[in-house]
Amino acid sequence: MRALADRVILDLGFGDGAHFAHFAQARGEGGRLHYIALFDHLPPAPAQLASHWPTAVPGLHRIELDDGRTVLDVAIGPVDTLLAELAARVDEFIVPFPLPALRALARLAVPDARLVTCPGDEDWRRSLRAAGFSWEAATAPLQARYTSRKPQPPRPAPPVRSAVVIGAGVAGAAACERLCARGWDVTLVERHAEPAQEASGNRAGIFMPLLSRDDNLPTRLTRAAYLYALRRWGALGGMAADGSAPILGEECGVLQLARDAEHAALQKEVAEAWRYPDEYVRWLDAAAASRLLGSGTPHGAWLFAQGGWANPASVCRAMLAACGARLQRVFHAEAIRLERAGERWLVMSADGTVIAAGAHVIVANGAGAMDLAQTAGLPLYTMRGQVTHLPADDAPHLPLVVCREAYMTPAVDGIVSVGATYDKSADRALDPASQRENLERARDILGAARLPAEPPLAGRVGLRCMAPDRLPLVGALPDHAAPGQPERLRDVPRHPNLHGLLGYASRGLIWAPLAAELLASQLEGAAPPLEATLVAALDPGRFLLKARRRSVAGAP
Repeated sequence: MRALADRVILDLGFGDGAHFAHFAQARGEGGRLHYIALFDHLPPAPAQLASHWPTAVPGLHRIELDDGRTVLDVAIGPVDTLLAELAARVDEFIVPFPLPALRALARLAVPDARLVTCPGDEDWRRSLRAAGFSWEAATAPLQARYTSRKPQPPRPAPPVRSAVVIGAGVAGAAACERLCARGWDVTLVERHAEPAQEASGNRAGIFMPLLSRDDNLPTRLTRAAYLYALRRWGALGGMAADGSAPILGEECGVLQLARDAEHAALQKEVAEAWRYPDEYVRWLDAAAASRLLGSGTPHGAWLFAQGGWANPASVCRAMLAACGARLQRVFHAEAIRLERAGERWLVMSADGTVIAAGAHVIVANGAGAMDLAQTAGLPLYTMRGQVTHLPADDAPHLPLVVCREAYMTPAVDGIVSVGATYDKSADRALDPASQRENLERARDILGAARLPAEPPLAGRVGLRCMAPDRLPLVGALPDHAAPGQPERLRDVPRHPNLHGLLGYASRGLIWAPLAAELLASQLEGAAPPLEATLVAALDPGRFLLKARRRSVAGAP
């Protein structure tokens, strides 16, 4: 068993947090504590965690304390469902009540894991023994150990903490920050002179969650990522619209207007059915939405009070600044080829010069991944997005972000951003037709009188990198040249120590921090910050697996 200073605890009876406080205090200098607390419904915050307590919405919430040496995962939902979704190697269980899902505990237990539970009745104790737990004396509480001889996969060897990250947009910058926070030495390779020059280069990106009636995978992922991003940005020093904080931005709120009466009814139904707290989302009727908007709107709206806008480049700079001396920056250098040399990857330029080398490579360069041999087989594609820039004096003053078919931000350095188009073109030049499209959609929201008739052509074009299912690719990259017909994700052949953070579409600003945390957890062999279903949905091997399944099904 690992020393008390380096443990994973799973607690089904968090209560006032006394157990957590005990283990956090006993963590020891230099050790790490990973504490996983499961709740059917989130109770009020214990006093010592009041400033860190998550928003009461379903899913897994990762909270980092003591500069990341203590990690608290708060999981909210049906306990049996959550246990089935966990991937962790647990040293100690706190289970104050009889639990039907004992097999789920056994799946998570390391050899000799400790279980503190109630004595229960004979049926309960019989179930404990059947699951592999045993004890010497029937005490209250019962102190059991996991003594099953069932074979378990070995612990992964500690990684060589050396990585090269390709791309200095939000995906790559987040990867650098999360790895350096764990003590990795990272080299960042970027073809431009500064970070955030491609899809991450817009003046203002909006951040908000996604809602749906069925709480589908994109909704669950975006909810977890949005809330995690807010916590990470706070840890980096926060944001301010006047530039007084590391991140240029503002939690001014986002008003998502209903498209029509039917959509307004759906918005209201979703908000009421899931009983989200007001700070997460509140449904407003047409009158309330009109008051916030400053002009009439015939239907209702969702108000995301914690949402707002942020300048992606400032987010990138804040994440890279947090890396300190562990980060080496290699700019003005384009990664054209990757080669495996022994236990290292070589990142090479067009003339064959070795730009950087490391035990691991993380491909986070968006559309640039389509030109690398190892990632060219991924089904990535680009969609052009043009944002229109309006001088603040010619645009309505908005106290918050407003969106429907288009979005409009408050003025940022005297410029209001309106956008963005979704075009199949790869043309990076500003297009008058795209500007007209943006402005027509904005007029539908605000009324023609509040916007200029023919403003000068101004804005920015970026190419979003996307996958067919509109979900990002996070994790070990598949080897498309390897033979075989894998039936499960874990059987998909992979390039050794080659990883991807790709396909962020138009949600990179909020997906990036959580995706980087997921990848860093995978590299460290630690419990992921997401449920297993979501982790599988983001696996870059999912497309190769589907393709080979189709080829088998179509074979004569």
